[in-house]
Amino acid sequence: MRIAIRFKDDVAIMSLTGKFLAGGDGPFLRQKVKDLTEAGTRKLILDFSGVPYIDSTGLGFLVGSRKTAEEASASLVLASLSTHVKRILDSLRLTPFFVIAEDEGEAIARLNEKAEAADSPKPAPKKRSRKRPPSDLEDN
Repeated sequence: MRIAIRFKDDVAIMSLTGKFLAGGDGPFLRQKVKDLTEAGTRKLILDFSGVPYIDSTGLGFLVGSRKTAEEASASLVLASLSTHVKRILDSLRLTPFFVIAEDEGEAIARLNEKAEAADSPKPAPKKRSRKRPPSDLEDN
């Protein structure tokens, strides 16, 4: 597998090419995610348009890459999944653990939406009024 990294504004796009199999691919990907987050990158896209196949070991390292990003307070989006890769994620019930986009444009939009939501101020919690029970000393 080959990994090419490019930037579009503040988004790191990691284009993956080849079969994602057991061996050196997974640790290499996870290390690249770690390197990028340690350098301050907070928005990452893994572009799977060039990945026709992934095995269980590859999936394990994909989950590890997500965890690495999460620990660094970075957002990770998977984009352009092949039918095979999507089916494998679905069959193992891993799809809910990832943000998945149809293509790079949608992935960037999803990352920017998440960043805007994180930056927007949270509304103050409403104060609950406490009604006192009437006492025997008060006039009704």
